[in-house]
Amino acid sequence: MDLRLAPTALGCWAAALTTLHLGWRAGLGLLGLALLAAGMVSRIRPGWRWIALASVAGALCGAAAVCAQLPARSDPEVARLVAQRGTESVMLTIRDDPRLAAQSVGQQRLWVVKATLDRPGSPRVVVLASHDGWRGLLPGQRVSASVRFGAARGADLTAAVLSTNSGATPIGEPPWIQRAAGRLRAGLQRACAPLPDRPGGLVPGLVIGDTSALDPVLEEEFRAAGLTHLVAVSGSNVAIVVGLVVLMARWARLGPGPAALVAALAVMGFVVLVRPSPSVLRAGLMGGIGLIALASGRRRAALPALSAAVIGLIVLDPELAGEAGFALSVLATGGLLLLAPPIRDRLRAKGFPAGVAEALAIPASAQLACAPVIAGLSASVSLVSVPANLLAVPAVAPATISGVAAAVISPVWPAAAEFLAWLSGWPAWWLVWVARSAAAVPAGAVPWPGGVGGGLLLAALTALLILGFRSRVVRRLVLVTGLAAMVGAVPVRLLAPGWPPPGWVMVVCDVGQGDAVVLNAGGGAVILVDTGPDPRALTECLADLDITSLPLVLLSHFHLDHIGGLSAALPYHPGQIVTGVWPEPAPGREAVHLAAAQAHIPIAEAPPHAVWTVGQVTLRVLATAPLHGTRSDPNNNSLVLFGQIRDVGIALLGDAETEQQRMLHADNPSLTADVVKVAHHGSAYQEPALLEAMRAKLAVVSVGAGNDYGHPNPALLAWWQRTGTRVMRTDLDGAIAVSAGTAGLQMSTK
Repeated sequence: MDLRLAPTALGCWAAALTTLHLGWRAGLGLLGLALLAAGMVSRIRPGWRWIALASVAGALCGAAAVCAQLPARSDPEVARLVAQRGTESVMLTIRDDPRLAAQSVGQQRLWVVKATLDRPGSPRVVVLASHDGWRGLLPGQRVSASVRFGAARGADLTAAVLSTNSGATPIGEPPWIQRAAGRLRAGLQRACAPLPDRPGGLVPGLVIGDTSALDPVLEEEFRAAGLTHLVAVSGSNVAIVVGLVVLMARWARLGPGPAALVAALAVMGFVVLVRPSPSVLRAGLMGGIGLIALASGRRRAALPALSAAVIGLIVLDPELAGEAGFALSVLATGGLLLLAPPIRDRLRAKGFPAGVAEALAIPASAQLACAPVIAGLSASVSLVSVPANLLAVPAVAPATISGVAAAVISPVWPAAAEFLAWLSGWPAWWLVWVARSAAAVPAGAVPWPGGVGGGLLLAALTALLILGFRSRVVRRLVLVTGLAAMVGAVPVRLLAPGWPPPGWVMVVCDVGQGDAVVLNAGGGAVILVDTGPDPRALTECLADLDITSLPLVLLSHFHLDHIGGLSAALPYHPGQIVTGVWPEPAPGREAVHLAAAQAHIPIAEAPPHAVWTVGQVTLRVLATAPLHGTRSDPNNNSLVLFGQIRDVGIALLGDAETEQQRMLHADNPSLTADVVKVAHHGSAYQEPALLEAMRAKLAVVSVGAGNDYGHPNPALLAWWQRTGTRVMRTDLDGAIAVSAGTAGLQMSTK
């Protein structure tokens, strides 16, 4: 392998990432350190001089690319509007396909649209739109819209986050290439419409990354099985299509030059099909590099081509340096180039047939290369992803190729397109089965430290294992350790009671920064209090509980972190939705009422002192008078509930803050509870007199990891500890179940 460009690519990537996160001063500091290190290395090891100089040259390119675009991020006029949270009518150019946010409520969609403002420097913005008029917009389309300016999160080149409840007015026509892609994509969607829901929603995801019709439960199963990359446009999609073209070119006895040209045309055609947005261009370039190099007969050129692609893409769009998708694309391609050949050769030397060795080496090398990033993002390591990907390999290519063919001919021959989509449906069924089976494996994913530290730790361990596997002693040690772990851990996991534990009365779902509490009414019936911000997280939580009926859903108030996952509860056909009486924020209230109306579910406001009895659960409203002029009126008018389940008292405090808690204590001075769902994710705005009077044995904090609010408050946690109350929190422990039995109250985690 020719490694001469690799130091330049790594230096460019590191400098761009540092400058994005820490600013231009940090970028200059990194360059200074790189120059100093280069000088020291050159003196100590003259043979490494070219590596040091190449790294410095790359760092200079990466830092300069980011610094060139930083002035647009700090545009003075945009900064003024952000500071004032001003509303303006603006002109925008769409940069990428609008996508649905996970926090959509029922049928009320929230669209996330990347765009640039039509101002000098073209500042980048993200639009959050709750109007379906943004849905059909294409990259390159110019629009006008009335928006409110908000602050960006940083760590990228976004100058502002714009929000709007109205649609966008198109100005002129989108580029012709985007219109052509739109016709092909719409044709594929029509061809897949007659298929059953699961394969019919999966085929467009396999072919063009369109997951709008993908079943939410199936999407979660794909994530758990490590198959999510199959429903996102990636280098593997390009490799399948271009690989077929290369094989046809070889069958036609084309030389290396014509074969490489045909492969390049195939990449361009695929990019047109899935729309040439930045993410698609990245995937097309990464996926096509290896095959084009092989088709041209220059295998040694593959790694320099990958390095050049990294440098070119970061210089053209420095924001890619901080995107997880970019990192996964580069690492997967690098794994295929660097790790797959020796793994394949070693397997063949051990007597494996060539085809089997190739099939094993490809998913294993890609997984080894991508595992550190995936572990850092998900705080877990999947033990089933390699077998699942191996089982999926035979089905991906036929499903993708048939789907691409269906899309290409759909405008001229719809009947044939439907037939090809039907053919794609058969391998799609196999993928559905693989995902469901892998997701159901006990201990299929093990916890791992998240963030940068966890990713670096797994990368270091992976590198040590790869290097150490040359030694017979290391191989035997790894084998013995792995077998010991399986013998010791797997039977325990299989024989353990499982999830949820026997006798459970309440489960606090891990939905991130939000609330979703499930109360066990017995016989498979439950009551759901709040739904969290993310339908996918709530879908996973409810699927684990073997629910047969959902007679009642209660929503404490209309903030998105309590109503955003409502669409995950609707498939269980709730008997009734009950809300608090406070009508704000109005967009949240309208979204909930619209979702209930479209699902034909009765909805009502909770009357004062209301009492519901469902199976083993008795639930009553702890009524207070409406509060006005507080720090947060929606929070301080939360629906606060007290539940009794098999002699276990449970206080659900919603997002009540100090003012409402004081009134609750004044109205209910003798209120006691065994379990408290801590108010407002453990914020500092608590009333100690109420909490002390309840004398709770257990306290549960539903809170998101790494949130920007400082939740839960350290002083509050210390107060709970001093009172002898056991505290658990979803950001550290995951989903939490409270169970009651002969041993008393117990808390357990998934």
